[in-house]
Amino acid sequence: MTKRQFLSAGIAGGLALGKGSAFAEQAEAAVRKASEARGKRLPTRKAKTTKMFKCPPGFPNAIASTPEGLWIAEQKLSGAQAEAYHMAQPKSLDEAAWLVDWNGKLLKTVMTPSRNTSGMAVGGGYVWMIANAPPEGVFQVDMNSRLVSHRQIPLGPPDNGGGSHGGMWHDNKLWIVALRIRGILRVDPKTFIPEYMIPFYQAPDRMRYHGCAWDNGTVWQVIGNDSKRYSEGRPGLVRYEAATGRVLEVVDFLPGSSDPHGLAMHDGKLISCDAGIHPGWPNLDSPTSGWIFRIDFV
Repeated sequence: MTKRQFLSAGIAGGLALGKGSAFAEQAEAAVRKASEARGKRLPTRKAKTTKMFKCPPGFPNAIASTPEGLWIAEQKLSGAQAEAYHMAQPKSLDEAAWLVDWNGKLLKTVMTPSRNTSGMAVGGGYVWMIANAPPEGVFQVDMNSRLVSHRQIPLGPPDNGGGSHGGMWHDNKLWIVALRIRGILRVDPKTFIPEYMIPFYQAPDRMRYHGCAWDNGTVWQVIGNDSKRYSEGRPGLVRYEAATGRVLEVVDFLPGSSDPHGLAMHDGKLISCDAGIHPGWPNLDSPTSGWIFRIDFV
């Protein structure tokens, strides 16, 4: 086992800030499971996508399912990013969190100071917008568009914890797809103390990571390859055992599927969104840009 594999496996046991012996036992168990899993072929299956409805005008790059409906995070490109994508600078930098019903009807709009939002969660009475551009971090906003807090992703520099490509709320905890540390990090939403981390699935052809969703003791995450256009894209999903971080299976999307970014679970079905902008692709290259869609296993 390489040093990197050992560190990843140890982190998978949890970032508990309690007794050192407990952490050591968790790390040892994770290393043992990683060693046992080496050489075994992961179960793989296929999925297709089915369009549901278009989001409000804008780029939808994150979603969250709640009893009230589906929340959609708006992504705007500004500054150097707008120039890189050959887009006009937005008149307002604030980014919206839209609540829509399951037919796409707009029910509520919450405005946030997040930037290039690529992850979101809704829980505890708040919208948590997770930025992927300066000033980075997580913006906690109430339902009246009032900023409650802005905190960086933990385990990084105090002024820049790195960007994010996803988030979710489960059991009163906030989970963040943390790009700098390459893992899905669980934090206490009140203290922002990190508690646990699932290291990203490692595969040479699937090094792009996006949204995540809870599913009955497991965590799904969007993955994909580096590509230059929609026709070259190979999106997929990876499923982790939540308690250990162990990879359970990988899912490949059929050709012609939508381009997944955010991820949520609703009535036993995975839901995603096609932002319409994808690193390396021409703008709106995907034929389902701006759509919310269902993921169906085949």
